[in-house]
Amino acid sequence: MTPARKGRLGRGLGALLGEEVVRADDGERSTIRHLPRASIRPNPFQPRRDFDPEELADLRASIQANGLLQPLVVRPDPTEGGRYQLVAGERRFRALTELNWAEAPAVVREVDDRTLLVLALVENIQRSQLGPVEEAEGYQSLVEEFGLTQGEVAEAVGKSRSAVANMLRLLRLPPSVRRMLGDGALSMGHARALLSLDHPGRITDVARRAVSEGWSVRRVEDYTRKAGRTPPTDATPGRATPVQDPGTQLLEQTLQERLGTRVSLRSNDRGSGEIRIPFRSADDFDRLFQLITGEHPTDVVD
Repeated sequence: MTPARKGRLGRGLGALLGEEVVRADDGERSTIRHLPRASIRPNPFQPRRDFDPEELADLRASIQANGLLQPLVVRPDPTEGGRYQLVAGERRFRALTELNWAEAPAVVREVDDRTLLVLALVENIQRSQLGPVEEAEGYQSLVEEFGLTQGEVAEAVGKSRSAVANMLRLLRLPPSVRRMLGDGALSMGHARALLSLDHPGRITDVARRAVSEGWSVRRVEDYTRKAGRTPPTDATPGRATPVQDPGTQLLEQTLQERLGTRVSLRSNDRGSGEIRIPFRSADDFDRLFQLITGEHPTDVVD
């Protein structure tokens, strides 16, 4: 970590708990207690959902060989006396649990819920262990649940306000596209380009093409730039496209997210209409057929 970066993070953390949390391995400045491991519960605000099994196995082997070099940081559980909640050290706690340690070295701190979430975010960001969607959801929690402004979030986690704003924009992506980003099939560059489109179905359609065809970020940028100048329409040339009511729009968006492609839903006052589901290739047709019917086309044809 560069000195500038450390200083910036220090301002956010220092206002919360001070340097002892960042350097909790310094036994002279932090009183380490040996708590029953069973009395410690995971951080309820932990933004990270995926923990690499190989990384945990390496950490477990290291602890088994060398002991726990850095203690956990916990707070008294506000809902139950005699118990604690993790503030920092989720991976270490999981490794200790797998090793079946009876006690866990820990530093106890009095922190509130907001601080608990901030520290979990910072710990993961410092180690580059949060996916972009997980990070964005953590920021959103600070904004919605704790009333922080984007500027206050940026100060707390040691990032610029524009960086926080850009991460929050990822939550505008359809759920299926957020999963592609979380799985690493799409990069942040791809996501930023996709956000220039204003139609969820179109975003999903382009994202799937980018993944299946291995598009570069530049190609997605070029495609979305051109697509953005041509609004989607299913109407006959020269005829105005009917305005959908909110209920129809919601149904259409739900179909798009479920099928992972653009869906056009049109109906008239008599209750009749049509659903249009385009496909790009034979493989894409097979995928859509299986999603809709639960069977593979060859099973039906044969």
